[in-house]
Amino acid sequence: AMAWRAAPRAAARLLLGRRGISSCIDPSTGLTEDQKEFQKVALDFAAKEMAPYMAEWDEKEIFPVETMRKAAQLGFGGIYVKPDVGGSGLSRLDTSIIFEALSTGCTSTTAYMSIHNMCVWMIDTFGNEEQRQRFCPSLCSMEKFASYCLTEPGSGSDAASLLTSAQRKGDTYILNGSKAFISGGGDTDVYVVMCRTGGPGPKGISCLVLEKGMPGLSFGKKERKVGWNSQPTRAVIFEDCVVPVGNRLGAEGQGFSIAMQGLNGGRINIASCSLGAAHASVLLAQEHLTVRKQFGEPLASNQYLQFRLAEMATRLLAARLMVRNAAQALQDGREDAAVLCSMAKLFATDECFGICNQALQMHGGYGYLKDYAVQQFVRDIRVHQILEGTNEVMRMIVARNLLQG
Repeated sequence: AMAWRAAPRAAARLLLGRRGISSCIDPSTGLTEDQKEFQKVALDFAAKEMAPYMAEWDEKEIFPVETMRKAAQLGFGGIYVKPDVGGSGLSRLDTSIIFEALSTGCTSTTAYMSIHNMCVWMIDTFGNEEQRQRFCPSLCSMEKFASYCLTEPGSGSDAASLLTSAQRKGDTYILNGSKAFISGGGDTDVYVVMCRTGGPGPKGISCLVLEKGMPGLSFGKKERKVGWNSQPTRAVIFEDCVVPVGNRLGAEGQGFSIAMQGLNGGRINIASCSLGAAHASVLLAQEHLTVRKQFGEPLASNQYLQFRLAEMATRLLAARLMVRNAAQALQDGREDAAVLCSMAKLFATDECFGICNQALQMHGGYGYLKDYAVQQFVRDIRVHQILEGTNEVMRMIVARNLLQG
């Protein structure tokens, strides 16, 4: 009943209503007409099909399969996948714009969709024609869903030390080991798995595509998480799991390279999801400062809060420009693309978490209530500083580039 209340449905109306307002943080600035159209479709979908339900998906831990299939009908199931297997064939920059827009409606769901898109791209790019035709169409339509399996209980940042082994036996591999923190694990249909077919280090790693129901493939308990509750997370376990050699992507020993190339795009995608959460949080803070009164005046008249809002907007725009620059570099195949993706992921996920956290602070005690959307954005994007390569690893990549240059 309070005027400054920003419950999920009110937040959805706010996001939809503010979309067209010209301002210094307008996310459509500098885009082509086509990109503005993609963005409008994604923002409308986020406001109407995601934002009103994001609190319920979070509280009840619902994996919103049907909503994601609706998004796939708009082309969001294989955004940068080639059209001949059902993809949209869009650029990395187009993809960033779309994920940023969708994330204003539900960051957790959009983040899973970004991982799914990365998996489909890996099959599309590194798979042979038979594999592309077998897997990609049903993934692009989100009739089936995909999970990315790299991290293990004993190897997170040091991914090249993974232990899951695949022993060649005739026309099959016998897979043993486990993967940890797998988004969608147990609920998804296709698993892109990095495993060791050779000696130690990155050159001994290969990439296999598994399908749910294969003998020897099982899953751990559903993890209880701070955020990202609209997507299940489980361990994926392989016990003498028999995988046809025909399910290997690329050559033996190419798996680590495939994984890292996937992650370059994944880092842009997850940074883009952070941008959407931060943009939504700035709008929610702006609204709250305007309508909430303390000491007889709206909070918006307090110069300290004005300055903090200005800083939030500035950091949001800087992060967005960095992410879009990296997305364009990746699309162009530039030599510095990988390090630019790392810089963008580092900067955007750190800054956007700070923006969302400051927006919560501006809401005072109300920001800590689950009736208010801002706290969910804070919880959902905190993990973005950890996954797709921790931000400490991003710093290592940037430093290595500078010192070897």
